[in-house]
Amino acid sequence: MKAVETNLLKFLQGTKQFIIPIYQRKYSWTISQCRQLWNDILRAAEDEKIKGHFVGSIVYIERGLYQISSVPQLLVIDGQQRMTTLTLFLLALGKAIEESDQPCDITRRKIMNYYLVNNDEEGDQYHKLILTKSDKDTLISLTSKKSLPEEFSQRVYENYNFFIDSIKKSEIDLNKLFQGIAKLIVVDISLDRDHDNPQLIFESLNSTGLDLSQADLIRNFVLMRLEPKEQAELYTEYWYPMERSFGNLNDSNLFDRFMRDYLTVKMGKIPNIQDVYTVFKDYVYQQSEQTVNEIVEDIYRFSKYFVKLAFQIEKDKNINQVLVDINALKVDVSYPFLLEVYDDYGQQKLSKEDFITILELVEAYVFRRSICGVPTNSLNKTFATISKEIDKDNYMESAIAAFLLQDSHRRFPKNEEFIQESLVKDVYNFRNRNYLLRKLENFNRKEIVDIESYTIEHIMPQNKNLSSEWRESLGISWEEIHNTYLHRLGNLTLTRYNSELSDKPFLVKREMKGGFADSPLRLNKELGRLDVWNEDEITKRARSLADLAVRVWKYPQISDEVISKYSKNNSKVETVSYTIADHPELKGEMLALYEELRKRISNLDSSVRMEYKKLYVAFKTITNFVDIVPQKSRLRISLNMAFREIKDPQGICKDVSNLGRWGNGDVEFSLSSVNEIEYAMFLIKQSFEKQLDDE
Repeated sequence: MKAVETNLLKFLQGTKQFIIPIYQRKYSWTISQCRQLWNDILRAAEDEKIKGHFVGSIVYIERGLYQISSVPQLLVIDGQQRMTTLTLFLLALGKAIEESDQPCDITRRKIMNYYLVNNDEEGDQYHKLILTKSDKDTLISLTSKKSLPEEFSQRVYENYNFFIDSIKKSEIDLNKLFQGIAKLIVVDISLDRDHDNPQLIFESLNSTGLDLSQADLIRNFVLMRLEPKEQAELYTEYWYPMERSFGNLNDSNLFDRFMRDYLTVKMGKIPNIQDVYTVFKDYVYQQSEQTVNEIVEDIYRFSKYFVKLAFQIEKDKNINQVLVDINALKVDVSYPFLLEVYDDYGQQKLSKEDFITILELVEAYVFRRSICGVPTNSLNKTFATISKEIDKDNYMESAIAAFLLQDSHRRFPKNEEFIQESLVKDVYNFRNRNYLLRKLENFNRKEIVDIESYTIEHIMPQNKNLSSEWRESLGISWEEIHNTYLHRLGNLTLTRYNSELSDKPFLVKREMKGGFADSPLRLNKELGRLDVWNEDEITKRARSLADLAVRVWKYPQISDEVISKYSKNNSKVETVSYTIADHPELKGEMLALYEELRKRISNLDSSVRMEYKKLYVAFKTITNFVDIVPQKSRLRISLNMAFREIKDPQGICKDVSNLGRWGNGDVEFSLSSVNEIEYAMFLIKQSFEKQLDDE
């Protein structure tokens, strides 16, 4: 490697060509960064004390490339953003000089011939700077004073015009402005392909431009390792089509997400989104038997599945409809599992019918959990690892068993839990309420109703000041009924006549134009036959819709024999079993206190399990989050978390990290009265939620 500090204009002089490799990101400097460069040049132009201004390094490979060409062609590894911007500045300055009446020491023709073109060459070799595919033609058009191409680079054109406007508005002497750019200094770093590793040098450089995205780093890492011909083939066949499918990576976040999910599939663990590039490099180094071409081909194949999932552009309408439904639930954490299943379908390991069944299984699993309020903290790990539990020689039965065998906080809620929670759920304020009502309305329906053009209607009005007709209809407990059932499933429907229906009495809502009896929706069919709307009818309708929901979001049917076949716990282990009788301290007032606390802890979530130990009672989801040690006059409570993590405004907790105690964790406090349970639950919930967050 040779590095030397040099004047920018001197660096550009002479017959040579700088080529931006195809793997580099497109030109991306913003107006803000151009303004900073403009201010730097202006300051250098106006301040005679400034003898030079450093603008960064330009790194390129000098030997072993493009040897057929008579023009030395230099592959730029780092510095393309500033080189492009300075080229645009010189173009703008040349145009300003050409249009100016003031005498200038430099002409546009000299700027062009010295710094921007190889005057004695033709074709592409005429231009000193060749950008990547999406920017190249725009820069050539500006240099050649030709019309812009139909699909021109917005950034290149905008930044060129920024410099044009800035020069005009500044009214600066153009000779001075040229002197300003003549003071710019760069570090000229030329690499030797035989001795230098361009990728390592590229990673170690500090750029003053935009931070590289994970997508940029991955693309450079993959393609920079290849010879130019291989780069072009790989880029054209795989990488460029993939970038286009991601919207030309105008938002690299989506590609970063895809690579995280791809690596999750391949490595079985979820990388941090900021570490995707580092993990990807480790993955490539581990694939000693795969060529770079094979790895990129594999990435490209999975990217097509990801794009279909993210944008719902699957050509098969039946499959795409399920993708639309899954997308409505906003459950991106399922993508690693769905990518692998999609690939199995693409590789014909799954039939179309079985693929749809698994997609619907995921949809039902996620939605039932959502209705039942099961914490979502662990979903990403569930979907990252569940494919390991599938026997692909017995794909369907093992996939279904894998979901049904999830327990505790990972469970697939059964019909009883799903129905019960559907009956009491605040559906109106539920994030997925439109999805819920759309699926109920369109179940087994060929003429699909677009509910986006409908609004949610409260059959019993939201207005707390109910009319006398409504109070009479609801009965003596009308206020309690209103508070209890207002936002529940049984009281909600869809209409396009929301403002007309308003707070009117039920019979008016039923009979008016656009009312329930006049509605084409199935959700309103039974309402059109009723004469009264009260607590009894609300609960009947809720139960009817909950029963329908069980059919829409099915709980898979599979025999106990098959479940047992895939269960990890089918071998019985003899263990010592303890009961409440092993805790004689639990009697009288202590027993009553314990029972009340036990009930409150168990109600935190249906995944909470209680287990009697020899010296304490454990409550767990993933593992113990609270342990109770019964004593004669109090319950000693241990929380499984670090003492520094507990929020304890009353200061009743003790740090027992260095003490020998029964129970798990570093936090301990005592409970001796029912009046203290509310605060005790405030502390216990912290341990419960922390365990789920850690999971």
